[in-house]
Amino acid sequence: MATIKDVARLAGVGVGTASRAISGKGPISPDAIARVQAAIAELDFRPSQIGRALSARSLGMIGVFVPVISGTFYAPILQTADDELRAIGRHMVLVAGSGHGDMRQQAIEGVQSLIWRGCDGIIILSNGLLDEDLIDLHRQQPKIAVLSRHVEALAENCFSVDHHEGGRLAAKTLLQYGHRHLAMIGGPTSAPDSVERVEGFLEALAQAGIDPASVPVIDGQFTADGGMNAAAVLLKSHKKMTGLFCANDDMAMGAMSCLQEAGKRIPKDVSVIGYDDINIAPYTSPRLTSVHFPIQEVMFNSLRWLLNACYGSSHPIKRDFSINLTIRASLGPAPVVAA
Repeated sequence: MATIKDVARLAGVGVGTASRAISGKGPISPDAIARVQAAIAELDFRPSQIGRALSARSLGMIGVFVPVISGTFYAPILQTADDELRAIGRHMVLVAGSGHGDMRQQAIEGVQSLIWRGCDGIIILSNGLLDEDLIDLHRQQPKIAVLSRHVEALAENCFSVDHHEGGRLAAKTLLQYGHRHLAMIGGPTSAPDSVERVEGFLEALAQAGIDPASVPVIDGQFTADGGMNAAAVLLKSHKKMTGLFCANDDMAMGAMSCLQEAGKRIPKDVSVIGYDDINIAPYTSPRLTSVHFPIQEVMFNSLRWLLNACYGSSHPIKRDFSINLTIRASLGPAPVVAA
């Protein structure tokens, strides 16, 4: 395999001149360019991607950390990142949580592995990390973008929506449909975005005169199994429930399955609202009403901010993302419940 030294020797120029002719950077005469190009063609020389990267002090890689690769939430946003990077000749390096330790330790080790691999910048989507963890990782690699949460000390690096308002929106909608016997299936209490959704939901109910202490909130772990198990508990402990808000769509789908197996008609007996509005929400039975979280738009803008920071580009960046409710068949008027 030919090397740049072979090209320089055949063209009758120095290695530095050959390098400038290949990169297009630096002073070089038209005659030297022509000779180098002729030597490249004759030797069938292909410049080394690694060599170019080392010369530019950049590997052209953006790291992405997510807790898991499976599920319906992460695939579309990972595809968004991969498509955008490929379009500009960059590459995505994906790491998910795995190995020993809890979610926090897995996330710390996962992000650090991306730092050690020399990624030019890193996108982090994790509920397992504490704010101080993110601040420490930022010290190790300043070019990080944090998705779906706000860390005051890293405000410039954070891209999210108002999850508190998302919870309020779900509550106000159920109230508008006449529901007063309500319950919620939340994510882990360690997840900041779930905590915000719960707080927003309960705050709106309190403003409507419903005691938040009377509204059960059960941890569904952000999984379909968790949603199913939580719904089973609610069927026993909160039999008058007519409206259910779930802090993500996976839990909502699990909850609907449980409710229907128990003979509950959705939405005639119980209305269900999810959160995220994932791609398969319109295809559940009944079709799932969900708070729309524009996560792909959030990913797109965080990635472009990172590209600006890493490569000196000047992509326009959006930071304010609207949140709204997509109403489908799982939401209906409250039934009459016996006192």
